[in-house]
Amino acid sequence: MGKIFYIMGKSASGKDTIYAELLSRTELKLRPIVLYTTRPIRAKETDGVEYHFVTLDILQKMQAEGKVIELRTYDTVQGPWHYFTADSDSMDMEQFNYLALGTLVSYEKMRDYYGADRVVPLYIEVEDGKRLERAMKREKKQEVPDYVEMCRRFLADQEDFSEKNIARAGITRRFPNNDDREICMDELADYIKARL
Repeated sequence: MGKIFYIMGKSASGKDTIYAELLSRTELKLRPIVLYTTRPIRAKETDGVEYHFVTLDILQKMQAEGKVIELRTYDTVQGPWHYFTADSDSMDMEQFNYLALGTLVSYEKMRDYYGADRVVPLYIEVEDGKRLERAMKREKKQEVPDYVEMCRRFLADQEDFSEKNIARAGITRRFPNNDDREICMDELADYIKARL
């Protein structure tokens, strides 16, 4: 029986890098689950890699077909952005294990949909000052930096990933990613191997 290993953490905690690194570790044999979003694609992102970038019309069509597992909407300074997970015919949970990336809320909905025994949380934790530095560096690389939205995300994470919400989700294991990414990656890989 396959499992979904679900990476989550506050913005700029290195989730995308960790996601890519874990997928590249062939000994784990993890397949990607790519989430969907209606937000604009960022510099250096590729459709179908970080997210499936779709229109609101496509989201509404998938909802009408009953394919949306979970949906989150964020009221940004650029208008509402929707992020969602869809049930895909390409997934074979009987034969394969998967890796996904999302928020605490999306993790809970995936866990509720597939079962707690099949969805394993991987919570990445990084000190706030370091996250803010990373977020600034990333935003400066955008063609049109949006520092207001960056700050909104940073502040929203304080509530979204509150200790109360982390406890409610049943997350007891955290992976600090503060100083040595390689140590963190090895800890994550060992944790996954022990649950395969």
